Amino acid sequence: MGDVVLFKGGLPSFIKRGVDDMTRALAGGGLGMRRISIKGGAFREIVGGKEYRVSEERSLNVFIVKSAEHISRTYYKGTYSDGEAVPPSCWSTDGVRPDADVKNKQSNTCQKCPMNIKGSAQNDSKACRYSQRLAVVLEGELEKEEVYQLTVPATSIFGDGEGANKMPLQAYAKWLVKEGIPACAVVTELRFDIKSPVPKLFFRPIREVNEEEYEIIERLMESEEAARAVSMAVSQADNVPAEEEEDETPTPAPKAEPKKAAPKPPPVEEDEEEEEEAPVEEPKKAAPKKTAAAPAESKLEDLVDEWDDD
Repeated sequence: MGDVVLFKGGLPSFIKRGVDDMTRALAGGGLGMRRISIKGGAFREIVGGKEYRVSEERSLNVFIVKSAEHISRTYYKGTYSDGEAVPPSCWSTDGVRPDADVKNKQSNTCQKCPMNIKGSAQNDSKACRYSQRLAVVLEGELEKEEVYQLTVPATSIFGDGEGANKMPLQAYAKWLVKEGIPACAVVTELRFDIKSPVPKLFFRPIREVNEEEYEIIERLMESEEAARAVSMAVSQADNVPAEEEEDETPTPAPKAEPKKAAPKPPPVEEDEEEEEEAPVEEPKKAAPKKTAAAPAESKLEDLVDEWDDD
């Protein structure tokens, strides 16, 4: 194709989509999903499971183009760091019950799950963690139309924050609602909380988007790439194999050795007289046993109050 020259000077104005999801799909997925990890208190750009750029800045400006409908829950066995590409043991997209494709469900509902109890993890925390998935585009790179997945941990979702410039995600969203501003209409700054021992983000608005930027954002909001970013777990984004289903089949008991057949009695000689069978007494009817009283019904356990998810 070296002799084929197309669109000298770039795409014309009537072709607004640029390289779309269909073309990327036809190309076989290429690099895979992009995501931003905050592991180690740094903004790390991950593509196809490989880290290719790390920012030394304490903040990052993004356009938020989509958000998952619900805050999700995820449980990992053992020690886990936010943003690691390891398969979870159990997860819930809606935060109410495990997803249908979870192989090792810890409970039928999140509310009654033992991993949702304080103390099920270190430092009296819960082993099952909250997170919120966002689809974002980096400021200054909007024309590339490259959507990144950002998984916001629970420490960056809840709480009151420290004024208008240091708000966790929910407080920031509530502020936008109060002001009548959609999240996609502003450039949002993500900034690390330097006081936190674990990676924690604050959110604040930086500026308004212009008309040209908003046209691209509006298109990306409906893209398949943005939909995947807010629906796939980190391990799915990085193509990490899912956890295998635990084998709950009980180990079969060892087979008993077959009993040896009793030796056959010697054959009776034809000229021997057969012994007469002893008369069998007619069995006596046993007296009917008294029916045991039914055990008293066990008392129902008290309902457990809903745990504080904050």
